[in-house]
Amino acid sequence: MAALEEEFTLSTVVLSAGPDGLLGVEPSNKTDQFLVTDSCRTVVLYKVSDQKPLGSWSVKQGQSITCPAVCNFQTGEYIIVHDNKVLRIWNNEDVNLEKVFKATLSAEIYRIHSIQGTEPWVLFKEGAVRGLEALLAEPQQKIETVISDGEVIKWTKLFMVYRHPVLIFVTEKLGNYFAYVQMCKSHNLTKYALILGQEEKSVTPNFTAHVDRKFIYLMSLCCDGCIYETLIPIYSSDVERDQRVVSSLLLKTVVTASARNGVGLTALDSDHVAVLGSPLPVSKECLSIWNTKFQTLQTSKELPQGTSGQLWYYGENLFMLHGKFLTVIPYKCEVSSLAGALGKLKHDQNQDLQAMPHFANWEASQELGFGSYKSEPSRKMVRRRKMETHLQPEGPACEQLLSAIKKASEKHIEVELRKFLAKWTPDFHSVIGDLVTGLLGRCKAEPSFYPRNCLMLLIQTRVLSYSLCPGLMELALEQTDVQMLQLCLQQFPDVPESVTCACLKVFLSDTVQDEKMEEQTKILQNGFNREDSSCSNCNQELNKKPQGAANATTSCPVTPKRAALLNAILHSAYSEPFLLPHLKDIPAKHITLFLQYLYFLYLKCSGNAPMTLPGTHPPTLSQIMDWICLLLDANFTVVLMIPEAKRLLINLYKFVKSQISVYSELNKIEVSFRELQKLNQEKKNRDLYSIEVLELF
Repeated sequence: MAALEEEFTLSTVVLSAGPDGLLGVEPSNKTDQFLVTDSCRTVVLYKVSDQKPLGSWSVKQGQSITCPAVCNFQTGEYIIVHDNKVLRIWNNEDVNLEKVFKATLSAEIYRIHSIQGTEPWVLFKEGAVRGLEALLAEPQQKIETVISDGEVIKWTKLFMVYRHPVLIFVTEKLGNYFAYVQMCKSHNLTKYALILGQEEKSVTPNFTAHVDRKFIYLMSLCCDGCIYETLIPIYSSDVERDQRVVSSLLLKTVVTASARNGVGLTALDSDHVAVLGSPLPVSKECLSIWNTKFQTLQTSKELPQGTSGQLWYYGENLFMLHGKFLTVIPYKCEVSSLAGALGKLKHDQNQDLQAMPHFANWEASQELGFGSYKSEPSRKMVRRRKMETHLQPEGPACEQLLSAIKKASEKHIEVELRKFLAKWTPDFHSVIGDLVTGLLGRCKAEPSFYPRNCLMLLIQTRVLSYSLCPGLMELALEQTDVQMLQLCLQQFPDVPESVTCACLKVFLSDTVQDEKMEEQTKILQNGFNREDSSCSNCNQELNKKPQGAANATTSCPVTPKRAALLNAILHSAYSEPFLLPHLKDIPAKHITLFLQYLYFLYLKCSGNAPMTLPGTHPPTLSQIMDWICLLLDANFTVVLMIPEAKRLLINLYKFVKSQISVYSELNKIEVSFRELQKLNQEKKNRDLYSIEVLELF
């Protein structure tokens, strides 16, 4: 998932932004400091956390800055270009740009790129690329022409791949677009003709890109409001001949197709892209973050004062012009998962569960004695964001508990933990992760140490996730602690498919002989309870004669405890391609047992409407059918060879066939109703009285 935090204005001074906005926002060699270049004569160095400028430099009257100022990360100096050909290099101590180093070049510059790990690289308007050091050694050297007559550079970006700088720039000529990939150090250049897949060519698309070690993923926001992706190889085997690369549709209609101003995009990582623009023709401009992996909208923020369509991001900050002021919007993007993108989380069905806070409320945490953080109102949000990633538990109670975890007995730790949780609130949930980490560390160091009650208490705070403490479910699997596994499946929204299948193996092979454990699990049962008459024959084994449809509705093939455990699996989030390989590793007899249970649930849900599954949150019909399909897809050949499963497969086939028949008839009814709606609409437009007969079947 992704989240946009509270925005703030970086400068209260109106910047000299032209009709196309600013020239650029670039990072300096110091954390939290950025160079902002307006469209006229000035460069300002800002410190984001203080929301104020640290320095300002301007060229003299009559001169004009023609590309964004950048920082040379190797020297800490700043570089600008004015009047297309003149380089100026200075540092923080310099005041007057007329007195700093100056070099006049022989060709016009389009852009200077500077990133960590390499010297600045200069891209000329004719497509040639030079390193800054080579240019300064011979400023008047001849610059070759790379692009053809009439070609104009529209977008460019520099990447580091295997510690080698790679520059890509996109050109346009007569409505056709081309991409050039320049290996800066080896001087290898490859040209590609872009087939963007757009019908109109009257509007220049917006471009952005991200890379891996082999490809550049070039994204373009075209005039139809859709984002297309083009896969461009970094290392081409054919550098002589022009190559054609075709784009594919990545995101459909992220902005309205009629939008022409205030539209822009930038890739945040390999799975997320930020988009500026109006999503609907009549709506205001918005900043939105989309998940490109699952093609879903993650979050958005309305921008009532409008934007210039320019968007920059560095670290966890988005920079943009909102109205006439430079605005910063902190953001967070979590690792993509199917559950997060599609909302297929068990919390969607458990409306009574407490909502998990996205960020800590540091003001509320002061009352608990975890620090004495204070800030000025104008800086509160920025410093809150900085502290979220660096804060460690400093309160006396937390320190005592962490110390006790290292050496005290399980009983003593549990007593202290209950005292701590009595004062704890979910607003300060980062401490819980530290406590779990401490307990898991001691469990690893001392195999005999297993503070089960403490871990259960921490899980029930509802602020943990699998990614925060992956060792927790691994420990529960080692201990075959089915109750803890069930609770983790219910609470964690990001359990990997491999772990889900590991839990399923344990649940299906559990002997369920421990009555004491079953009594403890009773409060967690999610689909059945011990008093349910439908589970009277709950000790049925696989080697007995398979049951038919007639009596399957009155007996459950598993115990109430195991049914509750399997229901936790049914509610878990998953991605089908990742789940299927792991389902193939489950023994055939356990697959058959699970299918029998799913068949029983299916009969209860669909076979007799008045019958409903007991329990607070029973599985849905859709979940049941999905898992039946998954198990059969992964193990159909194996199940087909088991004699005990023959009757089950025949019954499943009959039900599928009946469902197809039902849906076919429903489709006929739907078509009939549509025709009825058309007739009613036509009747409203008639002035004469008429009698009509509609045959539904």
